[in-house]
Amino acid sequence: MGVLMSKKQQVEKVQKCSAVVSAFREGLKNQPTTAQPHESAENREGFAEPQSPPREDESTHKEEDGKPGPSSTPPKEENKANQEAWGRLRDGKGVEPEELKKDHQLTPPAFVRPKRQVNDDQPAQVELNQREQPVNDEMCEVCEVWTADDLFPCRICTRVFHDGCLREIGYLHADALQEMRETAHTTTGWSCYYCDNVNLLLTEEEMYSLMETFKQCKIIPESCLVSDQLLQYRHFVSKQLFEKDLTDEQEEEVLAQFAALDPDKKGQIEWSDFLYHESLSILQKFRTQNSLVRLLTAKERDRARATFHSLDQDKDGIIRGGECKQVQASWFHKLSRESQSCSVSISHVGPISESSPASSGSDKSRDKAMEKYDNRPVTWNTFLCESAIYLLAARPNSAAMHIRLPL
Repeated sequence: MGVLMSKKQQVEKVQKCSAVVSAFREGLKNQPTTAQPHESAENREGFAEPQSPPREDESTHKEEDGKPGPSSTPPKEENKANQEAWGRLRDGKGVEPEELKKDHQLTPPAFVRPKRQVNDDQPAQVELNQREQPVNDEMCEVCEVWTADDLFPCRICTRVFHDGCLREIGYLHADALQEMRETAHTTTGWSCYYCDNVNLLLTEEEMYSLMETFKQCKIIPESCLVSDQLLQYRHFVSKQLFEKDLTDEQEEEVLAQFAALDPDKKGQIEWSDFLYHESLSILQKFRTQNSLVRLLTAKERDRARATFHSLDQDKDGIIRGGECKQVQASWFHKLSRESQSCSVSISHVGPISESSPASSGSDKSRDKAMEKYDNRPVTWNTFLCESAIYLLAARPNSAAMHIRLPL
């Protein structure tokens, strides 16, 4: 006969197993490593061993014809730092808040970029009146241990985390951890490191193309950009794609996007915000709307359902295009840190009120123009397809607006 275990017994069993595994790993670390010259790194378990940076004495042999001098060291160190930054960008780790200088007790996750499927461009069947109401996971994504109220949920996916586990793997610094503690259990919510990094939605091919464009424009990863650099970058992309320079109206739109990516008015935009904006632009330009709908999570689809129901006052399954665009603008308006204490959701249902701190004079006039001139009927399927990119743009925790509606 089988033995039925209570929830508490199951959790205790998992915790014991985790303790045994941790002790076993600790014992392996203490064992002396023996070299195996006849066995290559790729033959052991099928994994390639990470290569250490070249030593200084090895690099001196390559400079026989040159005069090294004391001034040759900084360029080498800068080049090495740039190569490491490119590597983190390729692997999806180039946008993390900090690189902690310590041996972590927990192993950071390995990100795997998605691959396009055959049916990605086919319409997805998402019913309007069938809410999914996903349930959050019961155990921490990192340590796989259940501790009830000490778990912090992601507002996009169903993963939950311990704040200590996030600190140990080095993915959140002190300020970000405090922000998570303050917002994760509120209507504002918090996005985990999987969902916050929208760059991870790109395939390897799309990421390679983006990195090549960065290199040709001499964009250095993990560095801030000023408005002139963004304009220069946009001019280069326009010449590459359309073989022409930006018009005056397009330059104004680039400067408006720069202002949206610089909510604190520092005169520069952070690398992560620039990377997220470019990643979303690639998705918007080269993916179909059906493909973007398939990237949405159950929580995001439920949020879209609730929004559509709130706009469809007569319950005929049709809203107006102006209402659709207005609510799309509200999704990726992020609240400032001063207004987060009001417990107002950044994904609230309906348009932004005129008294909202996220509402400006230009945005209000644009919203009125939307309602006046876009009077086309919009069904649920059309609404979801057109809103998918803006739901994805609302994922990052940053206060920057990563995609603007057309002027």
